[in-house]
Amino acid sequence: MENSIISQVVKTAANREGKYLTFALAGEENGISILKVKEIIGMMTITPIPKTPEFVKGVINLRGKVIPVVDLRLKFGMETIAHTDRTCIIVVEIQSATGTILMGIIVDSVSEVLNIKADDIEDTPNFGTNLNTAFILGMAKVNGSVKILLDIDRVFQAEELSNLAQAA
Repeated sequence: MENSIISQVVKTAANREGKYLTFALAGEENGISILKVKEIIGMMTITPIPKTPEFVKGVINLRGKVIPVVDLRLKFGMETIAHTDRTCIIVVEIQSATGTILMGIIVDSVSEVLNIKADDIEDTPNFGTNLNTAFILGMAKVNGSVKILLDIDRVFQAEELSNLAQAA
C-alpha cells in the first residue's frame, strides 16, 4: 500500500514536469503548461457579450475564429487595472466535458518560458480553510522565487466553460 502511494506521488510529480509559459498577474508570477498555449497576442478590440459574468470580457475575431476572452485578474477576484503596452492575451486550449475550447486570457504581461523539473515543484500548501485550490497544479521554486503553476483546465468550472463555448 505504501509503495503504491509513493509511486503515485512520483508519477504525479513527473506529470507536472515540463515547459511553462510564465506571466505576471498582480505582481505574482504564474505559469501554464506550454502545451496548453496556442499563441500570445497583443490586446485587440474585444466585443462585449451581454449577460455574462464580469470576468468575461467578450469575444475576439482571431483569423476568422471567434474566441471568448476572460480577464484572469477578475476571475481570481483581483482588482482591475488599466491595460498597458505589456498587457496581452494568451490563447489557450482548454479541455472540458464537452470537448476542446480555445479561449483568450488577459494577463498583465508575459515573462518567459521555463523548463521546470519535477524536483522543483511542490504540492499546493494546505491553507487550513476550505479554499478551492484544485486549479493550482503546484508551486515551482525557480531562482529563489515561487511561481504558481495553474491547471488551466480547472480554472473554469464546467458551467462557465459551457457558457463561454456558447458565447463563441
